[in-house]
Amino acid sequence: MQILVRSSLVSLLLASTLSAQTRTVAERLGYPKDAKLLILHADDLGAAHSIDAASFDALDKGVISSASIMMPTPWVTEVAAYAKAHPNADLGLHLTLTSEWETYRWGTVESRDKVPSLLDPDGTLPNGDGPVATRAKPEEIELELRAQVARAVALGIRPTHVDSHMGALFTTPGLLSTYIKVAHDFHLPFLAMRTSPFGGGPAMPLAPNDIPLDTIIVASESVPRDKWKEFYLNAVAGLKPGISEIIVHLGHDDAELQAVMVNHEPYGSAWRQRDYDVVNSPEFRKALQDNHVILVKWRDLQRLVQ
Repeated sequence: MQILVRSSLVSLLLASTLSAQTRTVAERLGYPKDAKLLILHADDLGAAHSIDAASFDALDKGVISSASIMMPTPWVTEVAAYAKAHPNADLGLHLTLTSEWETYRWGTVESRDKVPSLLDPDGTLPNGDGPVATRAKPEEIELELRAQVARAVALGIRPTHVDSHMGALFTTPGLLSTYIKVAHDFHLPFLAMRTSPFGGGPAMPLAPNDIPLDTIIVASESVPRDKWKEFYLNAVAGLKPGISEIIVHLGHDDAELQAVMVNHEPYGSAWRQRDYDVVNSPEFRKALQDNHVILVKWRDLQRLVQ
């Protein structure tokens, strides 16, 4: 009898697992199978007060559903204070191995002597992903990523997910494996696609419980500046059933952000003001409604992977 009961329990658990795997993410979250789910997500919290202020405002209004934090940056304690005051805010970690601005730079969270291959001669992180891919040692990258998660927790932030600043962790298979390993070890969902980020290579090495997104949309330098809103409205209109993410970069085109992002128009202060204006516009909100798009959070996916 005990063997029969044990066998029945195994069969039941196996059936439940297979059922979960065959249902869509939308169904697992309680939505119809063909629902269009969207994470509307803001990057780079902590990099400047202007970015924080614009992103907090958008989160408070519900015009975005998620954001992620750069732990090595100067304004991260302001984000920690917001996280404590808004425990339901969907805040992940924008794992950071680069420091891209010309005169406004940051270093590592981990002690410099433990991660020297991550740093330029001036003691800051490099301004592009090339040196990360060619110079940084894998064991030091892992140390730094773990230090960033640990600092977030120490500051009272409870991250809902992780992703990668400037995509630096998506440039080589080794970096990608380290990124996924750290996410798994902290039981966090992570920005992932079913396809390879390296072109024609193999698919991302995902575990059965990982949740890849169907679509990731971010404005690029090729978008005409006078057609900014049109780009986003078209992106919303083109969403298909499944789970998608639109990544925006919010900020105010003020003196602080102009100084931070001097001589760098792409993703600069005017760019961030345009993104802020679009997500707050009636036309954008109407596009979401007209196309039956449901805003969801990384926190929702976090419940599925734990």
